Amino acid sequence: MNKQKRKSKFWKLPWKVFFVFFVCLCILFGRYCYLALSPTINGHNIKEFAANRNTIAKPLVAHRGTIYDAAGDVLAHNVTSYTLIAYLNENRSTKTKINHVKDIDTTAEALAKVLDIDAEDLKKRLIKGKEENKYQIEIGTAGRDLTELKKGEIEDLNLPGIDFTENYKRYYPNGDFASYILGYAKTNEKKDENGKIVTSIDGELGIEARFDELLKGTDGYLQYQQDRFGYKIPDTKETRIEAIDGSNIYLTLDSSIQRFVETEVKTMEEEFKPEFTIMTVMDAKTGDILASSSTPSFNPNKRDIKDYENLLVSNAFEPGSTMKIYTYMCALEKGTYNGNDTFKSGSIDVADATIKDWNNHGWGTITFDKGFEYSSNVGVSHMMQRFIDKNDLRTCLNKYGFGKTTGIDLSREVAGKINFKYPVEVANAAFGQGIQTTAVQHLKALSLIANDGKALTPHIVSKIVNPNTGETTYKRKVEKTERLVSQPTIEKIKSLMNNVVNSADPGATGRRYKIDGFDVIGKTGTAQIASKTGGYLEGDNAYIYSFAGMFPKDNPEVIIYAAIKKPNVGTSTMLSTAVTNLMKNMAKYRNMFTEVTSKSTMELFTLDSYTNKKTENIKADLENKKIKTVIIGTGDKIIGQYPSKGEKILSYDKVILITNGDKNKMPDLKGYSRSEVIYLMNALGYNCEIDGYGYVTGQSVKPGDNVSNKKIKITLSEKYSEVKDK
Repeated sequence: MNKQKRKSKFWKLPWKVFFVFFVCLCILFGRYCYLALSPTINGHNIKEFAANRNTIAKPLVAHRGTIYDAAGDVLAHNVTSYTLIAYLNENRSTKTKINHVKDIDTTAEALAKVLDIDAEDLKKRLIKGKEENKYQIEIGTAGRDLTELKKGEIEDLNLPGIDFTENYKRYYPNGDFASYILGYAKTNEKKDENGKIVTSIDGELGIEARFDELLKGTDGYLQYQQDRFGYKIPDTKETRIEAIDGSNIYLTLDSSIQRFVETEVKTMEEEFKPEFTIMTVMDAKTGDILASSSTPSFNPNKRDIKDYENLLVSNAFEPGSTMKIYTYMCALEKGTYNGNDTFKSGSIDVADATIKDWNNHGWGTITFDKGFEYSSNVGVSHMMQRFIDKNDLRTCLNKYGFGKTTGIDLSREVAGKINFKYPVEVANAAFGQGIQTTAVQHLKALSLIANDGKALTPHIVSKIVNPNTGETTYKRKVEKTERLVSQPTIEKIKSLMNNVVNSADPGATGRRYKIDGFDVIGKTGTAQIASKTGGYLEGDNAYIYSFAGMFPKDNPEVIIYAAIKKPNVGTSTMLSTAVTNLMKNMAKYRNMFTEVTSKSTMELFTLDSYTNKKTENIKADLENKKIKTVIIGTGDKIIGQYPSKGEKILSYDKVILITNGDKNKMPDLKGYSRSEVIYLMNALGYNCEIDGYGYVTGQSVKPGDNVSNKKIKITLSEKYSEVKDK
């Protein structure tokens, strides 16, 4: 009995095991059926989940648009760059081929020479990467943004385990050139919605930022099914959305004029160390900005930026006496101005303050027309008491474009401030103190004078082109206001500005801007600089010097506005030198004087080579063309010349001819420019020391004396030292 019970109990155990196993099997089978038949598992569509596991989407990156100048020359574009990487994992190599960095010493030594970096530092980087079991590493900063040429140099080394990743970067072929106009775009890395690192080129300043979305375009993608080896599965659906490349932008800049401007601005920066300089040229008939440069500047390839504001549009400052143009214009428009009326210059009491002329003593009793020519602050203050009031002035300045943005197609334009209430504030505003304006506002206001009382909207973008279709999606239109100023007023203002530059009166403040044969008209400005603690800064150079002008007078082609803040010398000679150099170069480049007219005897000439030609014949030929000829030496043949062959000059320009005769007689250098002195002294081999800036006013060896190894000291100073530039 007991034996039978034990047997029965023994056979029950396998059945229990079998039952448990069977139940588990049923559960698994049920789960399998659920997985196989149900479209949704735990809230997820299993079909979509499976598809996504095998679906890959590769981005098709849009090409960022190119920025061109007015002639179609590239100013900014994308270039291919490379990042150097080193594979460290030994599993990449096979028995027949080494595909990782095996010999660290050899690799580091070879790369260091090409990349111009320290080999020991590179060795440490490679060793550290290997110790941390990294599959691959980047070489570092020196291994990024490599050019095609540098990549080729490295490939020629045939180093195992060295490879490159390809990417794009923004490149500016001219370097520091119209930098604040172009701005810059840089490559950024960020995570997409799936957490994947993606790169993009984003505009952050200037045109690059203002038109970033247009330049960037729209990325596309390619989506398809892949197998476990990463290959596309045949006969599966493929989705392809093509990238739409960014638009190309053509600017109004003329690169040749831009180079003239860049040269002058950078020369002032190097020699006079100002807080800032700005020089801008605008087409007087269209409003196109032909050139604009300012300092401190930067190279957009390096982004060595000290200031992120564009002085053309984003920096408002007290303009000084250039504002007298618009105060006089306002009085003329009201009909109360009489230029022959007189006032006593020197000083005037306004409320509880005394306003003085810039020379502190004035010029006695003079006419208001002379007051403009002499840049009399007292004269303008009298005008505010006799011809117009503060409401008239405020209305006029607003109408002429001050106190509001111009509409130029650049970012971060500021409106400035035209605020004045009390009598002293009104008087100060009338001669450009206590208010703030921008350079581009002056250009727009000056266009009133060049266009018979109609103001132009300044433009920097000429057209925008869709590279995918070739369609021009935007084209600049010349935008003029209605007539804001009458023709008689414009003619009178032109006459006043002409006298500032071209008058024979030594008191005229703009005489150093005079160029023989050019009808330059303009107004100078010297503004005190407000102190952060109140009042104004003191010191010989505590000013912003400026010039607002145009030429030719009767039918202006170009408008120029230039300013320099706190140069290291208490004079504005450097600004007048820069502006006159610019005007001469522009006139030659634009062939502005190709014909002799009844109003001008200016002609443009291209110099030949005069070497080995007879001095007498060449001198006569040049003088017949109204070119000033300076003969150095007593010889009958020419052995050197300045300017050289191929250079363009205008009538009344100077040509220096060096002959084969005795050159030991000291020439008379009075009135020579700095560049002319440097050429001549080098050509003659004289031991020379140059002191000062501007034009020659003194020389230690008298004209005609024998040089005979003497050290010559040349003194340069202002061209017109009897009057400050106000």
